Amino acid sequence: MNFAPPEAQSEAETQIAFTGNLIDPQSEHRTDDAAGKALKDPVARLMLVREGRLCLKVADGGFDPYFSLVEADALEARFGEAVLLGRSARGPVLAAPYDSEKEALPDNLKAIDFRSVYIQGLLGGEDLGALAQGAALLSWHESHRFCGRCGGETVMRAGGYRRFCAACGREHFPRTDPVAIMLAVRGSECLLGRSPHFAPGMYSCLAGFIEPGETIENAVRRETFEEAGIRVGRVAYQASQPWPFPYSLMIGCIAEAVSEKVDPDLSELEDCRWFTREEVSRMLAGTHEAGLMTPPKGAIARHLIAGWVGRE
Repeated sequence: MNFAPPEAQSEAETQIAFTGNLIDPQSEHRTDDAAGKALKDPVARLMLVREGRLCLKVADGGFDPYFSLVEADALEARFGEAVLLGRSARGPVLAAPYDSEKEALPDNLKAIDFRSVYIQGLLGGEDLGALAQGAALLSWHESHRFCGRCGGETVMRAGGYRRFCAACGREHFPRTDPVAIMLAVRGSECLLGRSPHFAPGMYSCLAGFIEPGETIENAVRRETFEEAGIRVGRVAYQASQPWPFPYSLMIGCIAEAVSEKVDPDLSELEDCRWFTREEVSRMLAGTHEAGLMTPPKGAIARHLIAGWVGRE
């Protein structure tokens, strides 16, 4: 492995979902036929994805996200569209779309959406990290089949880490959309908002996409002001989280608020207000008198909030 061992991971990496990927991507060894070569290895394992769902084997009271070549073929895996995630201690690991309908799966297989896989704790940290890598790559390939310069059809290269347009020679590389997610704090209070699509009673950090030419710090300041009318001064990076919906990177920050009056953008938020440390502590513990709560464990928002409160 080229990366640090698991014991060298930061506390955030062990607590935040989708961050535990330990597969060696072997970036320097990716040839155009890298995925094809990996698929010839009899010990190769595949994650199978269809329409935002991961296919899982139900085994021994748990779930196994990996399929052998024979098992994947039986589920109509599209091997020609497989991406090479890299190599683990057990051999090559790939991700591929498959065609078997959810309703046609046997009883020992389940197709479960990515968000539920993480919220329900169906997989360990390493496997969730591999899922983030594979799901993001497959989603990018699905939406970049044609060249943005000339409109010509593109083909996969470098094991899934590049697409090439034969018509104009343009190379396209996988993208990651950066998102700033921030907890604005002021003394013993923090700012939390509620989106209409949240679960009942849930409040979370504010967040927004980082725009071209914008720093992380300025994105935090802009989004906090646009969504809540709060001015922010100092911004400190805390942690990040791959977010395969479809291929984002959540960049978590703590922001020092320099104004107090909240003026929420009600076209995006149902509510946004200051919460005391004591109230947020009860929200984290699930004992809030009004049933208010924070995002579940594994979410970077939860990590930011809990870190500020000092509970976790």
